[in-house]
Amino acid sequence: MENRLAEIRKIKKIGQGYLVEKLGVSRQTISSIENGRCTPSLELALDLADLLEVPIEEIFIHENKFR
Repeated sequence: MENRLAEIRKIKKIGQGYLVEKLGVSRQTISSIENGRCTPSLELALDLADLLEVPIEEIFIHENKFR
C-alpha cells in the first residue's frame, strides 16, 4: 500500500523520533512504513492519522480493486 507518511511528516516538521516516542514503536517500524516495506496495523494507521491531524485517507493510498 502506498503512503504519504514521510511527505506529510516533513510538511508538518515532525521527525521520526517524535512518532517513535508518541506511538511507542521503533524507528525501524516508521522507516519501513514510509518506504513501503510494511503496512501498519489498522490501529497504528489510525494513531498516525490522529497524531498528524489528517484523515487516514490522506496518508494511506488504497487502490480500490472493485471499481
